[in-house]
Amino acid sequence: MPAARSRADRFDDAVLEAVDALERRWESQLRGVEYAVEDVPPSDPSPWEHGVPLGRYFAADPAAGLAHRIVLYRRVVEGRADDPETLRALVRDVIVEQVAQLLGRPPEEVDPGFRGD
Repeated sequence: MPAARSRADRFDDAVLEAVDALERRWESQLRGVEYAVEDVPPSDPSPWEHGVPLGRYFAADPAAGLAHRIVLYRRVVEGRADDPETLRALVRDVIVEQVAQLLGRPPEEVDPGFRGD
């Protein structure tokens, strides 16, 4: 019998599923982008953020050797999802929003299935 998957494992699976789908569509533009999951955001929000962010995009800094990075905040996202299907959809939407920011395109263009609820 396989070991039970933790909530964090299931969240990571949802992130990988969403990233895989986007990377197939935007392969060349997303090459080298790093994705990460943190439990909660830092306590110092950016000036343009209202409320607690679900995720963030950090632009690359070639001088410092840093790639583009997209971070999702697991506990914040989980707190807004009632069931596993809603969680997967929300994870995908958060990643799409961050990728859209990176690409300078509307989320609906990045992923035509974007819900934006």
